[in-house]
Amino acid sequence: MPREWSNSTRDPWNKPIHQILKAIDNHTQEYLKSGDTWHLEKAEILRQYVRELKDFIHKEERKI
Repeated sequence: MPREWSNSTRDPWNKPIHQILKAIDNHTQEYLKSGDTWHLEKAEILRQYVRELKDFIHKEERKI
């Protein structure tokens, strides 16, 4: 059964967003293990990208 929030605008982005969220989790775990703030910085870059991507998706949805 498809997700309620699936549509032709969101569908191509669902899997990439899921993978990026997993990468954020990985960076967070690596930071917790190592204390290396590089991982926090990269996680934040990815969070910002996801926020911008979601804004883009919402704008595109308003067009349809």
